[in-house]
Amino acid sequence: MTMTFAEKILAKYAGEKKVEPGQIVTVKPNHLLMHDNAAPIISKIKGELQHYGVFKKNLPVIVLDHVIPAAGEKNALQHKQIREFVRTYKIQHFFDVGYGVCHQIIIEKGLALPGTLLLGSDSHTCSYGAVGAFSSGIDRTEAAALLLTGETWLKVPQSIKITLKGQLHRWVTAKDVILSIIGDMTASGADYCSVEFHGSIARFSVDERFTIANMGVEMGAKNAMFPVDGVTMQFLTSIGVSKSKYTPVHPDTDATYEKERTYSLSDIEPVVAVPHGVDSIKPIKEVAGVEIQQCLLGTCTNGRVSDFEIAAKILKGKNVHRNVRLLILPSSRSVYLESLKKGLISVFLEAGGVILPPGCGPCLGAHQGVLAPGERCLSTSNRNFKGRMGCSDAEIYLASPATVAVSALYGRITDPRRMMRK
Repeated sequence: MTMTFAEKILAKYAGEKKVEPGQIVTVKPNHLLMHDNAAPIISKIKGELQHYGVFKKNLPVIVLDHVIPAAGEKNALQHKQIREFVRTYKIQHFFDVGYGVCHQIIIEKGLALPGTLLLGSDSHTCSYGAVGAFSSGIDRTEAAALLLTGETWLKVPQSIKITLKGQLHRWVTAKDVILSIIGDMTASGADYCSVEFHGSIARFSVDERFTIANMGVEMGAKNAMFPVDGVTMQFLTSIGVSKSKYTPVHPDTDATYEKERTYSLSDIEPVVAVPHGVDSIKPIKEVAGVEIQQCLLGTCTNGRVSDFEIAAKILKGKNVHRNVRLLILPSSRSVYLESLKKGLISVFLEAGGVILPPGCGPCLGAHQGVLAPGERCLSTSNRNFKGRMGCSDAEIYLASPATVAVSALYGRITDPRRMMRK
């Protein structure tokens, strides 16, 4: 009766001894994530909320992050509606403008724990697999029903085992790893599957695991997770979560997987996702020299202190190219403060960077970095779809913090390994 991680955790939450791929189960998740889209979600069920109320005050986690500060009256009105909802129903987990990106906040505040189940009205909810949680995105209608009833249904996914072996070379990062995997798997290669990462995972910090899990959905995954180990436990202890607060769920060693893949980390080199697909991956040597007008360093994918440290090593004492706008987007207030203490923000400002408030803004083309027709942006974000940054006639390239930083200096896509020769 062996089971994968997804099968074990969904059996646990469904109250079953065993479940199988394709089986429909009813579950009660620990938390429901919503962000600015909480406004249309609660509007769907305004009458029902007045009659029944919310299932539990600690079920929803609401973070205002997508368009902050409000860029227009419509955004401001939605934020006002959300604040009124929070006050009326005494929602316990609410993070107003300025706290940061919802996914970062969920991890930082210890709301995602090993062995727990979280669902969210955002596709990158899969990020929390970085700490051994089962987390997945759902649509707004499902979120509305979950808010009222506390339960929903899920189909047990097939599972894919990805084994990572060896070590990365200098200036090759976790972002290059996940982009390379997505390029190999394709955007639909893990459709509605649970992806498990195994092998040489101890060399990846929780920050790096976050980057990898965050982009699981870009190959179609329902969730992406790393088994809990010493790295996970040390991180949770560092944010004040004791071991007594969680019970990890581990897949059986002889579990059956729909497919298995092995990747040698030493074979991975800096790569770039070119327009307009996340799985359109090219080695950096094939796109080196492409001129860019904007660089975005940050977002929920690569906006943590460790990412900024990589970029600061490259940018310190130098100036951003005169034709490039370098936008710095911390993933949270805590990241911003720590980066200030470490002197990283000074490095970025002195190099000519522009610091944005912790949030999503330019990543989804909401504001603070919308592109003009014909412009190109090199970004550490997770998507490069046509029109993603607000202009359908612009191009978005995805790369690591190291690649984005060095490219900002030269005004064109540049191999970060160039820094090794200086």
